[in-house]
Amino acid sequence: MSATDLDALKQAATRNAVEYIKDGMVVGLGTGSTAKHMIIALGEKVRAGMQVRGIPTSRDTAELAKTHGIPLIEAEHTWTLDVAIDGADQVDPQFNLIKGGGGALLKEKIVAASAKQFIVVVDYTKRVPVLGHPFPLPIEVVPFGWGNTAREIKALTMSDVVLRQRNGVPYNTEAGHLIVDVHLARIDNPRELEIHLNLIPGVVETGLFVGRTDLLIVGTPQGVETHRALRT
Repeated sequence: MSATDLDALKQAATRNAVEYIKDGMVVGLGTGSTAKHMIIALGEKVRAGMQVRGIPTSRDTAELAKTHGIPLIEAEHTWTLDVAIDGADQVDPQFNLIKGGGGALLKEKIVAASAKQFIVVVDYTKRVPVLGHPFPLPIEVVPFGWGNTAREIKALTMSDVVLRQRNGVPYNTEAGHLIVDVHLARIDNPRELEIHLNLIPGVVETGLFVGRTDLLIVGTPQGVETHRALRT
């Protein structure tokens, strides 16, 4: 299936997700191609009279939301989110995620953790039996001593740790941090790995989203599937 076809599946799933947004809600706006579809669809509802306010997870998302007439709340204020909608790079059978391919993982996790309902939208190719290869795990780290932090991550995971670069220079997040991508063959216990990674000095946040997904909406060639997470 072509990239255009997959994007069409994602767009159909995203329009389904937007139906969970009701008048008066405060909405977490993710980052990336999925978020773009969501913002466009939500903008149509706003122009039709729906009253919502958004919390963007990146500058790009904020600019796109403004373009489509979605009012935004100042991110520095305290807010309560009714729902957040975002995509994912990988989803396992327990709805654990790898996110951060676009570099916005820190803000995305803050928003996901703050939302009463976190909705994840993907095309069917993002569903995997186990997280890991071929998609690396992004980890946001502080610049000071980042090499030492990377060394400890490598010792913990026994995997290659690569500093993310763009155009030959280290990639900087909006918070002024760096990202290292960890090339794990498989992540059998995402919750345990997340805990241990967050204990390493210099780690700001990981791209593991464990136990946060409330609703998974999947675009497939057979149509849109909706799956609700089972809480234990």
